[in-house]
Amino acid sequence: MTEGSAETSVGLKYRVKPGSKFRLEDISADCPDLFKGKEGKEKAERHIVDNLEQIGSLQNVLYASRKAALLVVLQGIDAAGKDGVIKHVLSGVNPQGCFVRSFKVPTEEERLHDVLWRVHRHTPERGVIGIFNRSHYEEVLVARVHKLKPKSIWQKHYEQFNAFEKMLSDNGTVILKFFLRVTQEEQLRRIEERLTRPDKKWKYSPSDLVEREYWDDYQRAYEDMLNKCSTEYAPWFVIPSDKKWFRNYLVSAILLDTLKGLDLKYPDAKQELANQGH
Repeated sequence: MTEGSAETSVGLKYRVKPGSKFRLEDISADCPDLFKGKEGKEKAERHIVDNLEQIGSLQNVLYASRKAALLVVLQGIDAAGKDGVIKHVLSGVNPQGCFVRSFKVPTEEERLHDVLWRVHRHTPERGVIGIFNRSHYEEVLVARVHKLKPKSIWQKHYEQFNAFEKMLSDNGTVILKFFLRVTQEEQLRRIEERLTRPDKKWKYSPSDLVEREYWDDYQRAYEDMLNKCSTEYAPWFVIPSDKKWFRNYLVSAILLDTLKGLDLKYPDAKQELANQGH
């Protein structure tokens, strides 16, 4: 089921190889030379339009066939562009077969359950694309950086998350995990922009600037997350995100290649009716 995501031609360069000694500096937050300049941006934007059209068509087949589910996990520092990916890359899908779930500070009820309880109950059913805006990985990011859990506890989560994702994969869920990489300078620019634009100001929180003080701690936590939890069945892709349009192009291209790789077909109507009769 995961061959489409694991071997995608566009995303292979940005996929963290399982068992590798990956470092964030191995992939620049900027777009590659091929896409720099006005012509490069226009080229990427043309690809995005085409990709979104094809993604919309393939989503219809996914929804009709009910042969697989697709789980898209988005992680990144504040202002990395998680909301932007959801808004732009998934703008062409049918809402009937897609949902978004955000994971913020756990509620009291969630804290009383195991670490994956609040996540597992929101995984997509077959035929549906589910998008996690942040995810279970907060437990090895925020919980680690702010020492909300002892090291002896959060260290165990890597293995638990891998086992959880393997179980989902074995049961028909294709998993794509995107880490949106931005530079510290670009993040600050975006946070400051939130204060000057009425349509973005509502997103600003004083905690955005406080969290910047932990930049280096987060970078170490991200590297461990990527190295320990990028697998053949649930790969991590590091997406250069300083340029929003390149971020959108790359995520849409990987998503498209993954859907194509599933080789899904519309079910035969007569067979479906026959099955319902039994």
